[in-house]
Amino acid sequence: MKQLIGTGVALVTPFKTDFSLDLEALKRLVNHCITGGIDYLVVLGTTGEAATLSTEEKQQVIDTVISANNGKLPLILGVGGNNTQKVVEEIQMRDLSAFDAILSVSPYYNKPTQEGIYQHFKAISEASPKPIIVYNVPGRTSSNMLPKTVIRLANDFKNIVGIKEAAGDLVQGMRLIKDKPKDFHVISGDDMITLPMVLAGGSGVISVIGEGFPKEFSTMVKLGLERKVEEAYALHYKIAPAIDMIFAEGNPAGIKAVFDVLGICNATVRLPLVSASDTLRQEIEDFINHLK
Repeated sequence: MKQLIGTGVALVTPFKTDFSLDLEALKRLVNHCITGGIDYLVVLGTTGEAATLSTEEKQQVIDTVISANNGKLPLILGVGGNNTQKVVEEIQMRDLSAFDAILSVSPYYNKPTQEGIYQHFKAISEASPKPIIVYNVPGRTSSNMLPKTVIRLANDFKNIVGIKEAAGDLVQGMRLIKDKPKDFHVISGDDMITLPMVLAGGSGVISVIGEGFPKEFSTMVKLGLERKVEEAYALHYKIAPAIDMIFAEGNPAGIKAVFDVLGICNATVRLPLVSASDTLRQEIEDFINHLK
């Protein structure tokens, strides 16, 4: 799974002002990422507001991304939830032929034990015809997938090939990198600590800020992988203020404000999310104008 080395991005789902899908904007976004040097695309992740999409809308998003990408970049599909059997059924019913792997979040709301998390991903592993990236994001799930659980899964199931680690804990990330099997990918899920994670031995990132500023962020990751530390950190500190901005009022409201300024899509999100405030949008616009 060398496809997972570098910068992946979790695509937003653009909406029109009437909250319907904006598939033309989605095509523009895919092209923006391709021309900006992104290494792979993640479809229907948390940033894509998958929780608010109907089954039909999800398929429309999938079809649009596949068509716009046209085989240029590897594709990862988000398939996760807190009902294990439902996740298994979705994996079994979907045509996954265009995708290189699936990204599956650790169960949320139920707050399972570590053994429950293990059994959840065991069931997914046994059902999936594609490699699996497990996704740890305690800030959303209210349970932390501990390194010992991740390493156990990595050793027991060969199709569990990586983790998107978004605990925001560099020490936890380093423990994963230290103890992982040789070919297992530890992928940062936190934009602000992506560079130190890469320098510690991580494979790269599945990013939000990277889709807004693909050239700058993917170059930073590439420099980090090449151990060009000073050049990489110069880019990190250049882009870091925008990372704070896009998460200040929640994701993906912030990154959609970036796209609004860039003219890729408008800032509409679906309830229970609300669009970024005018104040935040102005801060983002000022940052973009200065970045140019």
